[in-house]
Amino acid sequence: MITNPHASDFAHHVVIVGGGFGGLYAAKALGRAPVRVTLIDKRNFHLFQPLLYQVATGTVSPADISSPLRLVLKQQKNVQVILDEVTDINPDAKTVHLKDGDLNYDSLIVATGVSHHYFGNEQWASHAPGLKTVEDALEIRRRIFLAFEAAEKESDPVKRRAWLTFVIVGGGPTGVELAGAIAEIAHSALKQDFRTIDTTQTQILLIEGLDRILPPYPPELSAKAQKSLEKLGVTVQTQSMVTAVEPSYVQIRQGETALTLETRTVLWAAGVKASRLGAVLRDHAGAELDRAGRVMVEPDLSLAQYPDIFVIGDLAHYGHQGDRPLPGIAPVAMQQGQYMAQLIPARLAGKTTGNFHYLDLGKLAVIGQNAAVVDLGIVQFSGFIAWLIWVFAHIYYLIEFDNKLVVMFQWGWNYFTRGRGARLITGESVLPLIRELEPPERARVS
Repeated sequence: MITNPHASDFAHHVVIVGGGFGGLYAAKALGRAPVRVTLIDKRNFHLFQPLLYQVATGTVSPADISSPLRLVLKQQKNVQVILDEVTDINPDAKTVHLKDGDLNYDSLIVATGVSHHYFGNEQWASHAPGLKTVEDALEIRRRIFLAFEAAEKESDPVKRRAWLTFVIVGGGPTGVELAGAIAEIAHSALKQDFRTIDTTQTQILLIEGLDRILPPYPPELSAKAQKSLEKLGVTVQTQSMVTAVEPSYVQIRQGETALTLETRTVLWAAGVKASRLGAVLRDHAGAELDRAGRVMVEPDLSLAQYPDIFVIGDLAHYGHQGDRPLPGIAPVAMQQGQYMAQLIPARLAGKTTGNFHYLDLGKLAVIGQNAAVVDLGIVQFSGFIAWLIWVFAHIYYLIEFDNKLVVMFQWGWNYFTRGRGARLITGESVLPLIRELEPPERARVS
C-alpha cells in the first residue's frame, strides 16, 4: 500500500487520477483545503494541449507547452504527486489499484480525458495519427516535414504530387488549426528552402462529415473560418466521409460519389473516445456511459451510486446545463477542477454547495497568422482582432511564467520572420517505407 508522509496532517484523503487541466486545477485549488491530496499521472508533466498543434507544425518545442507537475504543485504542501498508472478501481473498498501498489481514498476524482476515435477502424491509426500527446505531435511533425523532403527527391510528378498532398480528417478546431498551420508552412515558412519543388503548389484538404466546419460555432463564424482557410490555400470538403485510409491514398464518399485521393500524409482530427477508466467505472461502480464512453455524472459531478467518486474534464458527460452536454474543452475542465475544491471541503464541514455550473467565456479557434474566429456569445469576432484575443488568452492560461515568456518570444519571432525554428525531424532516420503501387485511374480532387 502506497502511503503519503503527510498522512497525519489531514484525515480526509483526496485521490486525483490525471494531471490534465481538470486534475491539475483541482489539485492546485485543493492545496488550500484541509485535506491531503495525491495526484496520480503516468506522465510527470502537464501538457497544454490547446497548443499541441504548434508542436506538430514546428512553431514551438514540447518543453515550451509542458510543465512538470511537481514544479507546478511545489507550494501545495498537502499535495503529493505519484508517477504511476491506475489499472483498476474498487469503489466498495475505496481503493485504486496502480501498476506499482494500491492507494486508499476518501474522495476520488477521475480526470483521465479522452483519446483518438477511429469509429471502429482502428487499423487506420498507423496511417493517420491523431493529436493528443507529445509523441503524437512529434510523429505528425516528422511526417509533415519528411513529406517535403521526399518530394524534393522525387522525379515522378504524380508521386511528387502525392507527397505534397496533405489530408486532414475532421473539421473541428484541431483540424482547422492543423490545416491552417500546414498551409502557412507550405506557402510561407518553406517557400525559399527547396530547389526542386515549389512548396506553394502543396494541396491541403480538410475533410468534414457535416455540412460545415467548426460545427459548435455559429454558422456565420464557420463560413468566415472556411473563407480564411481557402484564402490560405486549403480545400475544404464538407459532407464527406472517409471510407478507407491506406499508406498511399484515402478514399472519400461525398453523397453518391466516391473519390480516391493520392496522398502520403493523413492526419486524424475527427473524433474522440473516453479513456478506459470510463469502462472501469461502468463495470465496478455502475456508471452509465454515453456512446463515446464518457461517464454520465450527477449535477455535482459525482456518480449516482457512489457520491464519493467524481468524474471531471473530457471524461465526464455533463448534461445538466443546456440542451447538449458540455464540450470537451480546457475551460470546462478547469472550472470543474476548481468546483471540486469548493465541494469537497464544504461536505467535510457539513455544508451544501450548489450544482456545478459552467461559465462560458467564449470559443476560440485560430486559422492562421492574423486570422481566427472568436465566439463570445453576445458578440463574435473574426480576423486580426480575433487572432489577438486568441493569442492573449492562450498566453494567459499557460501554467508556468517562464513558459509564457518563451512562447511569447517564439510567437513574436515567428510573426516577423515567418520562420518555424522547431521543425526538426526526429524518430526514424530514414524515410518511411511505403509500398509502391501503380494505382488504376481514380477520380481526383483538383
